[in-house]
Amino acid sequence: MSVYPIYLDYNATTPCDQQVVDAMLPFFSQHFGNASSKGHAHGWFAEDAVSQAREQVASLIGADAKEIIFTSGATESINLAIQGFAQQHATRGKHIITVTTEHKAVLDVCAHLQRQGYEITCLPVDAFGMIAIEQLEDSIRKDTILIAAMYANNETGVIHPVAAIGRIAQQHNIAFFCDATQAVGKIPVDVDADCIDMMAFSAHKMYGPKGVGALFIKKRNPLLDISPLVFGGGHERKLRSGTLNVPGIVGMGKAAELCKTMMASASRRVSDLRDVFWEEIGSMESVEWNGQKEDSLSHVANICFNMEGGDKLIKMLSKYISVSSGSACSSATVEPSHVLKAMGLSDAKAHSSIRFSFGRFTTLQEMTTAIEEIKKAVSRLS
Repeated sequence: MSVYPIYLDYNATTPCDQQVVDAMLPFFSQHFGNASSKGHAHGWFAEDAVSQAREQVASLIGADAKEIIFTSGATESINLAIQGFAQQHATRGKHIITVTTEHKAVLDVCAHLQRQGYEITCLPVDAFGMIAIEQLEDSIRKDTILIAAMYANNETGVIHPVAAIGRIAQQHNIAFFCDATQAVGKIPVDVDADCIDMMAFSAHKMYGPKGVGALFIKKRNPLLDISPLVFGGGHERKLRSGTLNVPGIVGMGKAAELCKTMMASASRRVSDLRDVFWEEIGSMESVEWNGQKEDSLSHVANICFNMEGGDKLIKMLSKYISVSSGSACSSATVEPSHVLKAMGLSDAKAHSSIRFSFGRFTTLQEMTTAIEEIKKAVSRLS
């Protein structure tokens, strides 16, 4: 049986683990109650299932269950956190600090707020995709209310010094929001140790279902009042009205539980696969690693092939391997990656770069076959 197409785009989305599917299925037909129906057993059962999932998700990130708000995904969580916080605290200040390599969900929200009169400072990164902590601290003003910085970059896998950023925010009485969509479930994340006040993440990035995510809001910080963006019932601590997606939430809870159990072994395995991949691909002429291999997610490799017509490489490979040039949320555009451009890559180099991301179900056979197909494609284009 053919192994094609080989899936090496785990940063875009992950397959739903069968154990997650099994946990969800009864809540579509057998246990179909509305978690907000307080007057009968069907509602109670659904409410209990949501409570259990809240505990499972909170346990994965070192939080309290009461600090978890369920949403439709990381993009909604990002909007709720940044917009909701900015609206609630506009009288304190209208200055927000973020980073040029943030996900478009963060950058677009900041651009929206800028049009409403907020001031946004976008910190640059170096050639490895890292910010300078000193520059972050120097950018803080009296009217700074929020720092928004991701945990790990979705295109390069580079892990930011999150705890250091959080400590600086605490010292200056500023809220710290972190988009941890690519980190949660892949590496240990502890919101207290990392001094994170608000954090967004999605189920479908960690072998759960699409259409469900979470926002962590630290309950012990009086500065973290935020305004809701959706009204109509006061669900989720009056921050996110609407009937809860019980099957999705149950799936996210199960996915979180599995990630907590399997994280260490899964990380070692995909790291070994990435090493095999880079040993072969990295030996090819004019191939470069974008970002840094150390201090990065162990399942991500962003590779520049430095070749004429490099932008055609993905199209040539697409029959055999599923990969991407960057974020799935901006893949419809032909513009070069804003992340790689911010790191100093030229348009040509950015267009010649491919993000490979491996996961729980990637096999050594798939990796070996993918390497062969990449070498063939590069040879044809050379």
